[in-house]
Parts: sequence; structure tokens; C-alpha cells
Amino acid sequence: MLSFILRRVLQSVLVLLVTGLVAFAMFRYVGDPVDTMLGQERTVADIERLRENLGLNDPFFVQYWDFLGRAVQGDFGISYRQGRPVGEIIAERLPATLELAAVSGVFALGFGIVLGIFTAIRRRGTAANVIMTLSLIGVSLPTFLIGILLIYVFSVELGWLPSYGRGEVTWVSGWPTGFLTSSGLSALILPAITLGLYQMTLIMRLVRSEMLEVLRTDYIRFARARGLRDRTVHFRHALKNTLVPVITVTGLQLGSIIAFAIITETVFQWPGVGLLFINAIQFVDIPVMAAYLMLISVMFVGINLVVDLLYVAIDPRLRAEGKAA
Repeated sequence: MLSFILRRVLQSVLVLLVTGLVAFAMFRYVGDPVDTMLGQERTVADIERLRENLGLNDPFFVQYWDFLGRAVQGDFGISYRQGRPVGEIIAERLPATLELAAVSGVFALGFGIVLGIFTAIRRRGTAANVIMTLSLIGVSLPTFLIGILLIYVFSVELGWLPSYGRGEVTWVSGWPTGFLTSSGLSALILPAITLGLYQMTLIMRLVRSEMLEVLRTDYIRFARARGLRDRTVHFRHALKNTLVPVITVTGLQLGSIIAFAIITETVFQWPGVGLLFINAIQFVDIPVMAAYLMLISVMFVGINLVVDLLYVAIDPRLRAEGKAA
């Protein structure tokens, strides 16, 4: 078990290094930050002096190595646009994104598993067929269009929910949260549904297909032949064996909720790190872009590592293989 964890950690570190290298290389083609930092009255001497101060005249691998060395210490440099430490800026925006991702993840996971089980058990019922038909909307429509439709219906036409912003927040142990205010909770509803709808439908359809496959196996027939109740067969035998492939997709989708929050935050003007990244692209704020991509990479790799460990915890065959190895 320990060797398995160490192997996965080493693979994760390698993935982070490669991801950082690719992202840092792409920034060379985004644009020149000097163009946005200096005014029209700039001179060649001003340009060269600023490039030297920012380290832009250094070779690429020197810049990348300096970035990694500072990033390991939690120092992502100074924002070209705001002139403040990047870590401080991200720390201000990260709570909003994490809260949005948490609510979206709970929405996607909870409704996805419940509806997947329901549509599998009642697969010939009218309600299950209606749910499966409606689920095509979440799979087919792009995220930004879903957000615009929700804004039009619930904000413009009905006026029930706010269409932008985070609402009022309160500070709890240095953490700004909108969970404790009515405006903060109402502001969360539309972006959370927008961000989690695609993941919910994907999880639901996966749970349904896996559940139907498990229900056709011989040991389920044997359990029914023994006279076990349907609830016992469905939730103690079938559901447990359905979870192994579901965990893979669920882990990846929870990671993508954070990564793809950019679109939702842009549509709803949600003050998170996704909207910060979009603004950084417009102003060629390379330290902010680099820090954001490294943060997302760490989250993805961390989630995948947790998924691998859950494999071993859920599937006894993997534990047996690990002991044999």
C-alpha cells in the first residue's frame, strides 16, 4: 500500500512539472506584458528597463526554474496588472470559487447518483423515461447557454434570483462565505446549477448504465433467488459494485468543475479565480496566469490521487494484487 502511494505521488509530481512547463511555454505567445504596463509615451530605454526588472530578458528555462523555485515556497511573484503579490490576490478570490465548486459538486453528485439509481430500478417507468429525455439537455447544451437561459427565466422574467455577483458575505475565521446570508445563498443557486448540470447528467447516465449491467449479473440473480428484499439487493449488493467505475468519472468531473468554472464565473460575474484568470489574459498578467494553472493542476492531480486511493479502499481485488506484488 505504501509503495502504491509513493508511486502515485511521484507520478503526480512529474505531471505537475510537465504541466507547468507546457503552460509556461504557452505564455510566451500570449503577448508582451510590457505593452499593457507602459503608456504611449514610453521609450526604448523604458521598455528595456522594465523587461530587465521583470526578468523577461532571461532565457526561457531560467525563467521557468525561477518560477518553480519561488512557487515551491508559495511565492508566485507580483501581478503585472495590480502590482500586488499573486498569492494574496488568489487567496482573496479562491474562497468564492471553492464555495461555488463545492455546491456544484454536491448538486451533481447527489442528484446524479440518486437519479441514476432511480432510472435504473424504474427503467420502464414513465418518470424514468422523462428524466432520461430531459438529461439530454444537460449533456447537449453548452455551459454558457445554460447560464444565459437560467438568467433569462429566473432573473429577467421571474425576478426570483440575482443574475450576477456573489451577494453579501460574512467572515468566519478569516474566510469570506456567502453560506450565512440570504443574498449569498440566493446568488449561489443559478451559477451552481449551471456549473453542475453537465456533471450531474453525466454521473446519472453512468450510474444508470453501470447499475443495469450489475443487475444482470449472476450473483444478483442468486441474491433474488435467496429471497432477499429488493432494497437489500439494490443498495447492499448492486450499488457497491457500481461505484468503482463511477468513482473514476466522478473524480475527474469534480476536478473539471473547478477548472471549467471560468465560463460560469464569466457569465455570472462571479468574483472567483476563474474570472481573475480571464482578466489576466486580457492584460497579459503572466504571474497570475501561471499561478492559476498550477493551482488547477495541483487540484486535478490531488483529486486523481484520492480517486486511486479510493479504488484500493473499495475494490478488494486491488488490495490483493498490491499484496501479491
